[in-house]
Amino acid sequence: MNKEMEQLLLAFEEWTLFAKTLSRLEEKTWNSSLEKGKWTIKSIVSHMMLWDRYFYKEAIEKIALNQQITLKHLDFDEFNRKAVEYGNRTEPFEIVDKAITYRHKIMNDIRGLSEEQLYQRYVDPENKDNVFYIPQYLKDFIWHDQHHMEPLKQYLAGEGLL
Repeated sequence: MNKEMEQLLLAFEEWTLFAKTLSRLEEKTWNSSLEKGKWTIKSIVSHMMLWDRYFYKEAIEKIALNQQITLKHLDFDEFNRKAVEYGNRTEPFEIVDKAITYRHKIMNDIRGLSEEQLYQRYVDPENKDNVFYIPQYLKDFIWHDQHHMEPLKQYLAGEGLL
């Protein structure tokens, strides 16, 4: 695996290290919002875990198994609403466990791919405009991770919990 891909995977792993620190939070903190009217910590972590699960099952795992990807354009609002619902009915330890598990599955499968597989552009046969490219996926989700982790870190530090 080349240096660029290894660096992307190291940055992509940061989420799992942060998620582990969240596992020690009390239930009250899990159910608190960073700002009034915003998602709870539990909802944010559920949202991130479910995106990882989606991309693992519909793209990364399929690529590792030499199968056709099955990614679809999703209604983000609906996906996120379901993530909040999932978080509301699931224990924090289970959410963190799944967040770490799916992120590690993604990383392990990517590490097992050949250079050719890593840099191939995967096209959905039902929608030729839907192209999945692993380096871009990693870059997008590293950004997404930071987008959620930075406010969480600030909030938890402000509460004396980090």
